[in-house]
Amino acid sequence: MATRLLPPGLVLCALLADAAGIHGLAYWLVLLALPAAAAAAFVGISDALAGGSRTCGWTAGLALVLLVLGGAVREAAPLGRAVPALAVSAAVAALLLYAVPGLAWLLEPLRPQPRARAPVRAHST
Repeated sequence: MATRLLPPGLVLCALLADAAGIHGLAYWLVLLALPAAAAAAFVGISDALAGGSRTCGWTAGLALVLLVLGGAVREAAPLGRAVPALAVSAAVAALLLYAVPGLAWLLEPLRPQPRARAPVRAHST
């Protein structure tokens, strides 16, 4: 469980550091989030292959792709300038993707359950 919670926690801290103007710390937090996001993606995909929910696998995989993209854009940005909007947008989108399985779990009781049909009896005449 900690494997799945570490990447969104680090990304959230990176976004808070960006909001506070500590862009260097945010950069390092995004870099630390990458191996944790890869581990979460591997765990999610292995759970899906073992017969579990596929939601965790594809959301963690897409979040990893977004974090790699955001980290690359952040690295290529000139020093002393504002953080590129694509880097912040990728981090926010990754956080939203990490929230999807939790939202699906929360809304699962609201999903309609199939009703069992009454057995059809043959009419005797």
